[in-house]
Amino acid sequence: MSGEAMSRLRDICLSLPEATEKPFGGHTAPSFRVRDKLFVMTSEDGSYMTFKAGPGVQEALVAEDPDRFFVPAYVGGKGWVGARLDADHDWDELAELIEDSYRLIAPKRLSAQLDERK
Repeated sequence: MSGEAMSRLRDICLSLPEATEKPFGGHTAPSFRVRDKLFVMTSEDGSYMTFKAGPGVQEALVAEDPDRFFVPAYVGGKGWVGARLDADHDWDELAELIEDSYRLIAPKRLSAQLDERK
């Protein structure tokens, strides 16, 4: 992942209420959490990130653009989506997908804070 991509990803994730950056398990790659629950993980080599998505979103994204999105190993069966970070992305779209992932994981009170900011 380029430094610019990681910087953009970090800015998006850490702008969310009570979001923190903490590696997952024994990995060193950045992962982002709310109240110690993961909402975005990055790969060790920085080539992709994964995020939680609502019903049907994974299938739609992968079908629409398989060069950018994929079903990740291990967590794909639970609705998580992989996004290749070495592909051209619309960062506004990625920010929305990350916010949606956050809303699926965060307590309702924290999700409501996002609505208050808009």
